Amino acid sequence: MTQSKPLIIAGGGIGGLATAMGLAQKGFRTIVLEKAPELGEIGAGIQLGPNAFHAFDYLGVGDTARAMAVYVDELRLMDAMSGESIVTIPLGDEFRARFKNPYAVVHRGELHGVFLKACRESDLIELRTNAAVSGYEQDGNEVTVKLENGEEVVGSGLIGADGLWSNVRKRLVNDGMPRVSGHSTYRSVVPVDKMPEELRWNAATLWAGPKCHIVHYPLSGWKLFNLVVTYHNDAPEPVAGQPVEKAEVLRGFEHIHQKPRQLIELSDDWKLWVLCDRDPISNWIDGRVGLLGDAAHPTMQYYAQGACMAMEDAVCLSAEMEANSGDIEKSLQSYQSKRINRTARIQLQSRAIGDHIYHPSGVHAQLRNAMMSAMTTEQWFDSLQWIYGGTGLEGGVDSIR
Repeated sequence: MTQSKPLIIAGGGIGGLATAMGLAQKGFRTIVLEKAPELGEIGAGIQLGPNAFHAFDYLGVGDTARAMAVYVDELRLMDAMSGESIVTIPLGDEFRARFKNPYAVVHRGELHGVFLKACRESDLIELRTNAAVSGYEQDGNEVTVKLENGEEVVGSGLIGADGLWSNVRKRLVNDGMPRVSGHSTYRSVVPVDKMPEELRWNAATLWAGPKCHIVHYPLSGWKLFNLVVTYHNDAPEPVAGQPVEKAEVLRGFEHIHQKPRQLIELSDDWKLWVLCDRDPISNWIDGRVGLLGDAAHPTMQYYAQGACMAMEDAVCLSAEMEANSGDIEKSLQSYQSKRINRTARIQLQSRAIGDHIYHPSGVHAQLRNAMMSAMTTEQWFDSLQWIYGGTGLEGGVDSIR
């Protein structure tokens, strides 16, 4: 299949690079425009459900991704007030047999590096940095992408994979600022030998407490532990990656058990994000222009599915481009119809579990503990089927295997 002009992708993060890789697998040329002076990822750990590995295989990096991942044995939900376990979900052979792939954790920068290497090795992908997209115009045959430096890039279409603050979305949807959740997240990493032995678990662990929770898991071949602590403190404005003092982090966790609270003492290098998302919308498409990943459906972190949804988007769009012989407008419409319900469910239920599973107190928390601890492993797997296993939802995991 040939194109008179390449498809342009705004954004060189995981979603943008995955899109370029998926399209290259189908023989389509792309230009990736990244606003930063270098291609890279900010952040530390990322959790990868089985649906991420389905996408890796489709994109041709399954073996590489598997080699770099840390395979945790279980998901642990702990009570941050009592210090006791609520429930443990095993991720071993039974889980892998059910969902056809493992659950793992990986350093976000290392995963981005795998995608970047694959893109650089492809003759069909051009990568440009210092290329911030400010807007676009289109006619019936092509899209003219406008850069902040005054340049223009012409392509057969445009995919806005430029994140929460997407300028492509601003032009296409114009729905204003993201929704500020009021949840502040502080992130750090610590060497494994600093992690208390009593908590040095090969698990993705979450401590749930009133208006707060703490997450930890191993990274980078068990050299580091990722620490993510979140406090619902009604923060009014977006913040991304701002260094903060340890004392600020501790203030949100003075009320919880010492066992999880000690984790905050392990690092003097904490950075703050105030979490934001948007309401689901019914249209991401404008002719030859479409949105993908956080530009289309930004979500709270509580399902650990933001990057996974972007990769699924990339796979779905690539498959539609192949099925429609490169007809961009038709492909974008079918891509949207297959992805919109699944991603909206992730957005809305991520908000709900933040309030009702991770952050309740009193009787609400007691009820959570009783109900969740009573569930069998099979019941837990059933509850995760819609995310990891394909349920017949259009655009679900079945469509990307």
